[in-house]
Amino acid sequence: MRTRCRVTDSETVLVPGGRDVRATLDRSEKTTDHVVVACPPHPQHRGHRGDERLVAVADALNREGVDCLRFDYGEWDEGRGELVDAENALDWAAERYDSVALFGFSFGGAISLLAAAETRDIVDPVAVSALAPAAQIGEKHGLDAVGALYEIRAPVQVVYGTRDTTAEWKPIVDRAHELGCELVEMEADHFFVGQSAKVGTVVSEFLVSEFE
Repeated sequence: MRTRCRVTDSETVLVPGGRDVRATLDRSEKTTDHVVVACPPHPQHRGHRGDERLVAVADALNREGVDCLRFDYGEWDEGRGELVDAENALDWAAERYDSVALFGFSFGGAISLLAAAETRDIVDPVAVSALAPAAQIGEKHGLDAVGALYEIRAPVQVVYGTRDTTAEWKPIVDRAHELGCELVEMEADHFFVGQSAKVGTVVSEFLVSEFE
């Protein structure tokens, strides 16, 4: 049986890399070598690291003895800069923890998939979970989250709401099904209203299982 822990400490982190990227590191009561980097929704639609779905996932991870780094993107850069922010957050985490996983919601879901697909010199995420991920972001830079699924070596979970009419999630779900990724269907809209705690449980259980 896993030891259930509560959040006991949070600290503000400045993520290196040339952009103004602020983050919150939520620490569990239990000392751990595992951390999840959480990517927020679209910053131009008020997405930020305090998003309730990110907080719910962080709380659930902390109860299971895993830390969580929730970050804000730097100045808007049509997706490319935001992807760099996620990569820099991964590098920061990898320098301090033995194992790192990724989570993201909506725009952040696509960012998490794209970041996991990158060839990393410092870190290869052990797993990635994408909640209601958008299929494409940053058209100027050709950032295709569907295509990224082919490049990810780690286990992937995609969680989606059947009543989601906000994000173009179906192409990702179809490709994830083709590749044998874990799919979790929920009766929910894009924002999983009233279901944040359930989202936290579903995502944390998947990610924690890949740390073990």
